Amino acid sequence: MPMMRGGASIHSMKITFKLFASLTDFLPQQHRTANQVTLEVAQGATILQIIEPFGLPEKIVDLVLINGKFIAPEDRATLALQPDDVLAIWPPIAGG
Repeated sequence: MPMMRGGASIHSMKITFKLFASLTDFLPQQHRTANQVTLEVAQGATILQIIEPFGLPEKIVDLVLINGKFIAPEDRATLALQPDDVLAIWPPIAGG
């Protein structure tokens, strides 16, 4: 079992998870107004591992940024986040 420090596992890290537009409905109710939540995730967690528990359908996960940098769909299953990263996701944007 991992050692614990201050209530957090030394094998975990905190990130900020932001969802925009219609995706905010997938956040816990108390976090929807701010459209973000601080998460404690396993070190080495990938984007797909982080979003999976929130139940976001893959077809509505369009624009994905880590710290403002675009992450291509083919990299989302393998790119590991780092402590204090900000993961932001937008749905497809309809235009006219």
